[in-house]
Amino acid sequence: MADAPQNIRVLSQEHCVEITWAPDRIVKLPFHFLRCQCPCAACVDENTGVRLLKPATIPEDIAPTGMGFSGNYALKIGWSDGHHTGLFTWDYLDELSNQQET
Repeated sequence: MADAPQNIRVLSQEHCVEITWAPDRIVKLPFHFLRCQCPCAACVDENTGVRLLKPATIPEDIAPTGMGFSGNYALKIGWSDGHHTGLFTWDYLDELSNQQET
C-alpha cells in the first residue's frame, strides 16, 4: 500500500502533474496520460475492467481545472473536458508513476 505523496503540484507550463513520493523520487505525469487513465465507472467497465475511454477522444490540450483530496487516500481531478468523477488513489497514482519511470 502506497504512502500519501509528500507533494503534488500542477506544472501548467510542462502540461503535467508532478508528484513527490520521496526526496529522491519525483515523477511527472502528463495531463493527457493521466486523464486517459481515469479509473471511474464512466471510463472503465466496473464488471469487466475493460477501459471504455478511448484516448483519441481526449483533447491533446486537456488540463486540470481543479484538484482536491478525497479523504487521506485519493486525489480528485476536474478536467477541462468537463470530466470530474475519477478518484486517483495513492496506490493507483503509484502504479501510474511506476509506468512513467520505466
